[in-house]
Amino acid sequence: MGRETNPQGGDSATGGTTEDAGRGRRDGGLASRRTILRLSGVAGVGALAGCVGGAGLGNQGVDSVTYGVLSPMTGPYGGLAEGQRNGAKLAVQHVNESDEFGFEMDAVYEDTEADTATGRQVAQKVVQQDGAGFLMGAISSSTALALNSFAENEEVIYNPGAAAMNITGAECNEYVFRAETHTAQIAEAVAPWTANNVGTNVWFHIADYAYGQSVRREWSSRMQATSDDFTEVGVSRSQLGATNYGSYISQISNSDADVAVLGMTGGDLINFTKQAANQGLKDDVQLVSPTMTFQVVRNALGPAAYGTYGGVRYVPKLETGDNQEFVSAYQDAYDTVPDSFARVAYDSIRMTAHGIAEAGSSDPEEVKDTLPGLEVPSTFGPNRFRECDHQAMNPVWAGENVEPNGGGPANVALRQKVEGPNAIPPCDETNCDL
Repeated sequence: MGRETNPQGGDSATGGTTEDAGRGRRDGGLASRRTILRLSGVAGVGALAGCVGGAGLGNQGVDSVTYGVLSPMTGPYGGLAEGQRNGAKLAVQHVNESDEFGFEMDAVYEDTEADTATGRQVAQKVVQQDGAGFLMGAISSSTALALNSFAENEEVIYNPGAAAMNITGAECNEYVFRAETHTAQIAEAVAPWTANNVGTNVWFHIADYAYGQSVRREWSSRMQATSDDFTEVGVSRSQLGATNYGSYISQISNSDADVAVLGMTGGDLINFTKQAANQGLKDDVQLVSPTMTFQVVRNALGPAAYGTYGGVRYVPKLETGDNQEFVSAYQDAYDTVPDSFARVAYDSIRMTAHGIAEAGSSDPEEVKDTLPGLEVPSTFGPNRFRECDHQAMNPVWAGENVEPNGGGPANVALRQKVEGPNAIPPCDETNCDL
């Protein structure tokens, strides 16, 4: 299954400052991973765990690969991170037990704490101390954007677990390959459906960071393009991790809005929706969120989720690709069904592993040139990281949370599907320049 490392502290032991870790400096201070490889030669490469290359190192074949899995196990996304880590563990097991690959995958697990500086520090640790040439993780888009930059500086491949459009948009780079479904893909499916089926007088409430800002931008533009009746009634913003939303709920309740689009996730979305239900907002205003259908959200909300709407990135019942094999393996391992974060981690590592096998090398430089456009298996069926922005071509759905027979957490009713090629924005609209 590969080794697991779970240090208790978040501080890096490499001696650099947080700023140094974020920049991955090459000119004095900390050397990049690739600089270390160039200076140390093949013998030095062998000393870096998991960095024994193939085609890039004399066509010797791939012996082992080290993945750093960086999840926010503590902090506001702790409830979401468990699935991400479990999905990553199952992906490592899949690679090691499958005849498709022929190399051993090790994993090093760290906690980003949903904090940008901590994310950089643990990334630096797994790359420079543990020899990881591949990273997966983060749920906070702000942390993911910091890891984007880190991956480019260190020349290692990174699979983001966050959804802001600009991760594979304006802030893209050649080392970033995302299997997560981003905000524009979800907006493409759900924003027009919302305008046509739920309402057009819209209040946006967002958690004021990269993800929330991306939701407002993507949804507003698509709803406006769908309906001449669309009106942005108002916008409110709360800090990530806020706990009291009463004043925002009152503003929405006293407005002309018939829909509130919530650009938030995790504990923020759960707390807001609970308080909105308690204050009677749901009686007059429909609540819609790109992440309202997430398993952890529905479980936490119970009846408060009934009658709400959301984007669907993934649900276990999908009969796509080899999803049912994944669900069965996940249930056997963890005695529960996987959520979207587990699916993202599983597909991220597995899709990248096919790129490693295709390249015949664990050198990120070789793999990054092989992965773009390569058709590989996924839980959604044949999939690929698109050449122009390295974004996976995932299908998306509009969904409604409906009351199940006997009560309990809401079930997700899939209302409309948009196939992957139709959900993703055209290359010339992503602002990604590779």
